[in-house]
Amino acid sequence: MERIPILRMGRNLLVTIQIDMQDQTALALQDDLSERISRTGAEGVLIDISALEIVDSFIGRMLASISGIARMLGAETVVVGMQPAVAITLVELGLSLQGVRTALDVERGMRLLATAGGQRDVAAG
Repeated sequence: MERIPILRMGRNLLVTIQIDMQDQTALALQDDLSERISRTGAEGVLIDISALEIVDSFIGRMLASISGIARMLGAETVVVGMQPAVAITLVELGLSLQGVRTALDVERGMRLLATAGGQRDVAAG
């Protein structure tokens, strides 16, 4: 089974999905990401899905689940690079990815995470 690499960038984790995600790969990513957030104390997770041309209902639910788990562990998640066909498919499947923040590209996603981090600093300080 293939594993999706998780890179650390400062206070954030970066996941770039470059393969067609099978269900087992998505489950492994959920476990790996949860463990990395817990171990590193990451405050943000950016998931780049720009290479995905197809997302089924299982993968859509996994993205929402990963975001929810990350939030419970104290990290914000932003999904970036969603292709229009993927967005249309998710809406047609009735998956609005509630609670998942999205951005058009990595740059905008990183800005969202920086803004969320700044808000956490103000709230904690």
